[in-house]
Amino acid sequence: MFTPVIELSGRTVLISGASSGIGAATAIACASKGMRVGLMARRAQKLEALASRIGHDRSCVIVGSVDSEDDCERALAECESKFGPLYAVLANAGYGQEKPCHSSSSEEIRAMFETNFFGSLRLVQPAIQDFIQRGEGHAMMVSSCLSKIGLPEYGTYCATKAAQDHFCRAMRHELEGTGVSVSSVHPIGTKTEFFDQAAKRSGGELGLAGKSERFMQSPERVASAIVRCLQRPKGEVWTSFPTRLALGASVVFPRITDWGISKAMRKRSSLGESLNT
Repeated sequence: MFTPVIELSGRTVLISGASSGIGAATAIACASKGMRVGLMARRAQKLEALASRIGHDRSCVIVGSVDSEDDCERALAECESKFGPLYAVLANAGYGQEKPCHSSSSEEIRAMFETNFFGSLRLVQPAIQDFIQRGEGHAMMVSSCLSKIGLPEYGTYCATKAAQDHFCRAMRHELEGTGVSVSSVHPIGTKTEFFDQAAKRSGGELGLAGKSERFMQSPERVASAIVRCLQRPKGEVWTSFPTRLALGASVVFPRITDWGISKAMRKRSSLGESLNT
């Protein structure tokens, strides 16, 4: 079925986690298509630098955290006050940590869900209510390829991304016929500050993630895929077709998947022991 291309010029998008990485790259990509961009994140200096690059007449800086309902409400209100009705919202803010599930505290698990999942809902849900009234709009959450699998030591992160994935799919069908699109974005490893921050939270160098260039992409590649989805909406945005196929196969063949994961973990343990001797 052919989907007509949506003209983005003159429309407004609000992006959380916009100070760096995928959020910043998407803001620049959207602005290049003529969109007006709301930039939300906690780091004012980085947001101001990004706004200067895009142009203050085409961007709106909102310093705040998606952990705060008040900050999210203010972000939506300030963006619409400057540019008028929103057309799209991209819930991108989030973080990861490498830590076994059994040793993760309830506080650590709740905190990650608070930011990655509930932080997404705090922006997306009120935006969707306005989209329904206007009969158009596009809500997007930056999930992960790991939403389809439970990776050892990333169980909490995978669970938050799976929650985003499932909510997007459910809302997509619930809103069919309203003119509102809902999409989930599933990047593989992306060359951003994410891994540096994850290492700090994990107490040292990461043992699993961010090691292989083979599974890393630029934030600009992800941003381009997001913009294409805004132009021609679809349910899921993937930036690696081989990864999508592999993860689809992992659901069909769980025993083979578990064997592969176990083998990788044993190899990692053996490597760690050899380095420590």
